[in-house]
Amino acid sequence: MSNKNQFSKYANEYKNHNIIQQIVAKSLVRELKFKPKRILELGCGSGQVFKHINWEIEFYKAIDASESMCELHPKAKNVEVKCFDFDTQEFISEISKEKYDIVLSSSALQWSKDLNKIIKTLSTISDEINAVLFTSNTFKTIQELTNTKSPILDETLIKEAFSNYFECNFETILYKLEFDNKKELFDYIKKSGVSPNASLSFKEAKKLYKEYNLNYLEFEVIFIKTVSKL
Repeated sequence: MSNKNQFSKYANEYKNHNIIQQIVAKSLVRELKFKPKRILELGCGSGQVFKHINWEIEFYKAIDASESMCELHPKAKNVEVKCFDFDTQEFISEISKEKYDIVLSSSALQWSKDLNKIIKTLSTISDEINAVLFTSNTFKTIQELTNTKSPILDETLIKEAFSNYFECNFETILYKLEFDNKKELFDYIKKSGVSPNASLSFKEAKKLYKEYNLNYLEFEVIFIKTVSKL
C-alpha cells in the first residue's frame, strides 16, 4: 500500500489517530519567529497547521498528495488548496515562479524520494523554511522485531538535504505514546499515517503482535528552522 493510500483510506477518522502529528503541528507554528503573510505549506493534510495560524495573512497555499485530505482542509478567498505529489516535476513547475515569506511542513517531507531536490527548489522561492519530519527511528522497536527497514528518511539524510542550501537549527525529539492495551496500540499504528508494517505478511504481523511487549509507541521527529541561505 502506498503512503498516499494509507493517508486517504482513513481520511475521515485521521484526526483521531494523529496525536503526535497534532502536537508537532502546534509546536511548529508556536515556534515561528515572525508572523508571515504569504505561506506555502507542504503536506497540509486536513489543516493541522493552518488551524493554528491566528494572525491575518495575505495568501496561504496548501499542498497535499491526498485528494481526500485536500477536501477536508479549510477553504477561504486567500487560501488555495491543491493536490500535488511534492516529488513531481508538476509540483515544481507549479511553484517555481512564486515567492513566499515562509514554507511550512509538518509530518510530510520524510516521505520524499528526493528531499535534496525539494529543498533546492524551495530555496529559490523563500528565505525561510520551518519543518518537522518524522525520522527512521519512529517505531524503532517494531523494526528491530520484524527485521525491517523504515521507509522514512533517517536523521542524517534529512540534515544533509537542508544543510546543502541553508544554515539550520535542528532539534530531535523522541515522543512515547502510551496505550491501555495492545489492541489499541496496534490499531493506532494501522491508522496513524506513519505505519511501518504495511508490507508485513499475516504471519509476520501475528508474530509482531505476540512479541511486542511495550505499552507505548516510539515517534522520533526532527524540528528544522532555517537561519540563512548558503
